[in-house]
Amino acid sequence: MRTALVIGTGLIGTSAALALAARGVVVHLADHDPEQARTAAALGAGTDEVPEGPVDLAIVAAPPAHVAATLADAMRRGVARGYLDVASVKGGPRRELEALGLDLSSYIGSHPMSGREKSGPLAATGDLFEGRPWVLTPTRDTDTEVLNLALELVSHCRAVPVVMDADAHDRAVALVSHMPHLVSSMVAARLEHAEEAAVRLCGQGIRDVTRIAASDPRMWIDILSANPGPVADLLADVSADLDETVQALRALQSSDESKRRTGADGIEDVLRRGNAGQVRVPGKHGSAPRAYEVVAVLIDDQPGQLARIFADAGMAGVNIEDVRIEHATGQQAGLVQLMVEPKAAPVLSAALRERGWALRQ
Repeated sequence: MRTALVIGTGLIGTSAALALAARGVVVHLADHDPEQARTAAALGAGTDEVPEGPVDLAIVAAPPAHVAATLADAMRRGVARGYLDVASVKGGPRRELEALGLDLSSYIGSHPMSGREKSGPLAATGDLFEGRPWVLTPTRDTDTEVLNLALELVSHCRAVPVVMDADAHDRAVALVSHMPHLVSSMVAARLEHAEEAAVRLCGQGIRDVTRIAASDPRMWIDILSANPGPVADLLADVSADLDETVQALRALQSSDESKRRTGADGIEDVLRRGNAGQVRVPGKHGSAPRAYEVVAVLIDDQPGQLARIFADAGMAGVNIEDVRIEHATGQQAGLVQLMVEPKAAPVLSAALRERGWALRQ
């Protein structure tokens, strides 16, 4: 791939453009808002000048509701040899293109499974997709050349290609992305009018659960409007679990020992099923989940503290697999939880103590 046209310079489009430009691809940028395309160009994602002729690959990064129309326009103008979209739903746009009577041999659907709570070109980064799954949904009509262009794009973005049927993809993302986002939003909504004293007690648990609720509601209305059925089916299942959990909690309030036992059994069942589901979530770089030891370090909220910890861990020859930070309520202090391989935990603990860090057992 030597040339590409990115249509839609939001978070995903600009991030893909940055990755391609960094690998020597000549990237042209277009957007319904020319200012947004100029911003992406200023970030080094390419040029907002119109290409002189057809490019190798056109990447449509428009909202799901506009993907089919944007693709159809680009295909009719013949702007590229191959066409690809990055929308988070795949079945609907493909069926819309079929209904328009377009030749889909030059088209392949795709969905990079990566993102951020922030949107727009200023939130973009060239390594957004690194190590993340990138779903490709070719049909029997998709040309081999177009599939190869898509695979080249995924390689340039250092993502991991996953080939799926379009409708199977939509059911999958309903489970792992769309439904969890709504559940996160519903939990976060409980905080809107909560007493300030209660909100001040928020810890890492509530931050983890509500993090994705910070996303742009307008973007999510577009996404959910394109995949409502599978998401509604999953929420119906969650609703049934909620009803059973509420009944179990009510039973725990009973003065009847038998009812309390039944309630405890119900709560244990949902917690154990949660355990069983959680261990199936892929670990680092999409590999099987691994158990890490936690080394907890107390820090002051001052510049350079995290950098010092990472530097000291590096000097000890220990790789930090993951990190979490808990800020102490009402204090300029916090707790950094360093996740490391079990055999590395004692080495890191000893090294950090030797360098004057306070560790929490």
